Amino acid sequence: MQAAHSANPVRPAGTARRAGGGALGDSVFGVLVHGATWLTLALMAGILLVLVIGAWPAMREFGLSFVWTNQWDPVQDKYGALAMVMGTLLTALLALLIAVPISFGIAMFLTELCPGWLRRPLGTAIELLAAVPSIVYGMWGLLVFGPILSEYVQVPLQDALGNVPVIGALLQGPPVGLGLFAAGIVLAIMVIPFIASVMRDVFEVTPPMLKESAYGLGATTWEVISRVVLPYTRTGVIGGIMLGLGRALGETMAVTFLIGNASQFSSLSLFEPATSITATLANEFAEAQPGLHQASLMYLGLILFFITFVVLALSKWLLASMKRKEGN
Repeated sequence: MQAAHSANPVRPAGTARRAGGGALGDSVFGVLVHGATWLTLALMAGILLVLVIGAWPAMREFGLSFVWTNQWDPVQDKYGALAMVMGTLLTALLALLIAVPISFGIAMFLTELCPGWLRRPLGTAIELLAAVPSIVYGMWGLLVFGPILSEYVQVPLQDALGNVPVIGALLQGPPVGLGLFAAGIVLAIMVIPFIASVMRDVFEVTPPMLKESAYGLGATTWEVISRVVLPYTRTGVIGGIMLGLGRALGETMAVTFLIGNASQFSSLSLFEPATSITATLANEFAEAQPGLHQASLMYLGLILFFITFVVLALSKWLLASMKRKEGN
């Protein structure tokens, strides 16, 4: 009888109630999580549907040639997105070319070289740059940075390299402190806090034992970063770069202030005024009349949606390819 009693213990009533309440809580939590997921997908599908419906008159009128047509004339109802697409891609690419090396240096300094008393204040100061509104960056770039760039960078570069066959073509245009170059630099300043913060966090995740072992074998700081830290954290590093790229692609106000807002794509010169998808939407959507003009602006929004999707898909493919190589 004692054995039978020990084999079938009687649970207290409170334990049974807690178990039942826990199961109910898990069910409610599961429903909420699934609901949030499907709600996000529904919102994304709704945004895509609204863009397609709004852009349909322009899609029917211009087709895919809208993407590579270099014309934007609301008076004659002739529209093409080449200038906007090129401006968006070039400013984002230029911002990444500037921001990624600087962010990498910041993250490496904060995790490997910075004194302990300076690490937290300096990291907080860098992260605070992300809290500055984009319109403040735009006004600072237009009123302060633009004149400095024109006088001390653009004019000397044109004087020194303007006649070089290939490089000189990239430096043509009026040195007024506006254009792709100015917009790209300010975009780089804006995305540096995002990329640097992610890189610093993933660098700190690297097990200290791995780094100490490398130092014990005689590795330099650069060898530890390049051969231990980066291989261990490359997924997070790529994620931070993609976060910065997404920020650069979607930026509106700072680019609107600095890019020059020229609706025709004339050359690949960094000093020529240009425009981007977001700048065109900000400048024209409020005054666009219903019809092809408004539909063309919606078409631009659909193209930006597609560009963002392609960037995300490429980043996922790159990460998956890296994992397959690691498995091999």
